Amino acid sequence: MKVYHNLNEFKPLKQAISTVGTFDGVHIGHQKILKRISELARKEGGETVLLTFHPHPRLVLFPDDNDLKLITTLEERIERLSKTGLDHLIIHPFTTEFSRTTAIEYVRDILVEQIGVKKLVIGYDHHFGRNREGSLENLKELAPTFGFNVEEIPAQEIKDVNVSSTKIRNALNEGNVKKANSFLGYHFQLSGTVVKGSEIGSSLGFPTANIKVDNPNKIVPAPGVYATQALINGQECESMTNLGFRPTVHENSQLTVEAHLFNFDKDIYGENITLRFVDRIREEVKFDNRESLKTQIAKDARTVQKVLADWTNTHQ
Repeated sequence: MKVYHNLNEFKPLKQAISTVGTFDGVHIGHQKILKRISELARKEGGETVLLTFHPHPRLVLFPDDNDLKLITTLEERIERLSKTGLDHLIIHPFTTEFSRTTAIEYVRDILVEQIGVKKLVIGYDHHFGRNREGSLENLKELAPTFGFNVEEIPAQEIKDVNVSSTKIRNALNEGNVKKANSFLGYHFQLSGTVVKGSEIGSSLGFPTANIKVDNPNKIVPAPGVYATQALINGQECESMTNLGFRPTVHENSQLTVEAHLFNFDKDIYGENITLRFVDRIREEVKFDNRESLKTQIAKDARTVQKVLADWTNTHQ
């Protein structure tokens, strides 16, 4: 997969089979679109192109609205897309100036002139151009004029629920990582740097890696205890992760991410670590004393190990 960080870096293709969107999460709906453009490219002798944007348009258009958190960082999105067989990934800078591009300019100047689109495969709810004025219907009207075809991909459903990035974010905000994972088609993950902590976990018999999440725009699931898989220096190990404010020992104003790595005893301060979330074990609770907390953590550890063992058995 070739990656371009500006439309100007890309040379128009003779037979571009394309799609467009932010593709946050690269969820099963996105994967369906990418699979379809690959099928068409093989059939018609073309090359696949995804035009996406960074930063996320909402972060540019509504800079004072801090509510939007992203399922995937740009690096995670690129990595996930590289596994789909995509030929060309264009990550165009989204700016206020770019947002003023009209629907007709977007189709004529970008899709046709700069990319060379011959077939455009798009999600059912796609909007584009200034004030999101362009729609799927507009594309279908303009396509014959500019010599390309449009194919719509309907919403993908799981248990009669349409999959969308918004619904995945909502699931994560509720702590329902299992539901989020089913929509994603893979495990939601958090990456960060291991930093010095208060070492309270060690005093309770469960030393933890305190993790500073690298990207401030990355979504963090709801507080609670989670069964996770940790990846560090190429080594994967089972882990128990606590997201929360540590109300029993001393309540923090900022959410902390702490992972206990089972059967792991190495100095990893300053290292990068990735946590893949399998399931949520319980909500965060304030205990009467440290002894009660210690007892609960030991119980959580047994539960987490059972959840991970069951998951491993069903996915072998």
